[in-house]
Amino acid sequence: MLETVKEWLFWDRLWLPRDLSWSDLEDSEGRVYAKASHLYAALPCALCMLLVRYLFERYVATPLADVWGIKDKGRVTAEPNPVLENYFCSKARVPSQADVRALCKKANWPERRVQVWFRRRRNQDRPGLRRRFCEASWRCAFYLLAFVYGVLVLYDKPWFYNLKEVWAGFPKQSMLPSQYWYYILEMGFYVSLVLRLTFDVKRKDFKEQVIHHTATLILLSFSWISNFIRIGTIVMALHDSSDIVLEAGKLFNYAGWEKTTNGMFVVFTAVFMMTRLVIFPFWVIHCTWVYPLEYYDAFFGYYFFNAMLAVLQMLHLYWAVLILRMVYKFIFSKLEGDDRSDEEEDDSDSSKERNHKLSHTNGSGTRGWASGH
Repeated sequence: MLETVKEWLFWDRLWLPRDLSWSDLEDSEGRVYAKASHLYAALPCALCMLLVRYLFERYVATPLADVWGIKDKGRVTAEPNPVLENYFCSKARVPSQADVRALCKKANWPERRVQVWFRRRRNQDRPGLRRRFCEASWRCAFYLLAFVYGVLVLYDKPWFYNLKEVWAGFPKQSMLPSQYWYYILEMGFYVSLVLRLTFDVKRKDFKEQVIHHTATLILLSFSWISNFIRIGTIVMALHDSSDIVLEAGKLFNYAGWEKTTNGMFVVFTAVFMMTRLVIFPFWVIHCTWVYPLEYYDAFFGYYFFNAMLAVLQMLHLYWAVLILRMVYKFIFSKLEGDDRSDEEEDDSDSSKERNHKLSHTNGSGTRGWASGH
């Protein structure tokens, strides 16, 4: 059964142009081709990434947080109450007004005390500022190194300047060692993110992040197996460029450097819009949708690859809407928070104040913007 599944999964007609087979991509004449078995290296790489991340956060990010004076806010622990705890864990973190009244009767507490208990209990599950700083530091460091390495991999390649060269001689294009390591490191990083999803800071677009990481891994895997490596490296470098600015903006935001954060917000908006909404759809997707048909007829792998790029583009549009909302606040009012953030609540918050606070807490200016992908 497994052999049958494997035969269907790797059927030549699915992933390669007509009149080509996997046998045509066997190493020969000094050419070395990408193979599916190479991708197994991504898992041990991901485990190494998790170890490196732990060491980085402990011995680099934490001391840096100390230098910048980043401290967690003092929190008041919610007092033990089995009735409220059971409701919190099994039903809802934010009870309705009717449920609050019912809980008041069960717990024999006044309404005000129940509301304060839920605010304190929600705060207990929220990550501290130092933890968010360490996480952003790790991502910023990786994206910076990955982008620099990607530029070194691409700068002397003809397809970096002329996208038609991406398909010259496809699929008989020899894999370069620099491309191999670029792919394995990127895949290892995204696998490590998936492994850490339930432990890292959760935001309101958690589901979109899961879709993004999954689509990215599928794209990387497919582009590797089908030898779409040249365009794959361009896509990775393009995405890393804006992620650097995003994570750096988070760091300055957590450090309370308001003017620097404002500047990073402007730079990030410009880089994101240019790379994700202009270059990616009008250069990269155009390259994968139009140019290949000049060399061979469309096949399933062609449609599959472009469909996954379209999924990424839809996510870009989703995040672009969030960014533009922040730009609007930045220009016409005050941008004092991130629509995706889950900020701590004060005991004095009323229901209306709390709803306002979830969208507008983090200081002044653009502090708090930097929480997107």
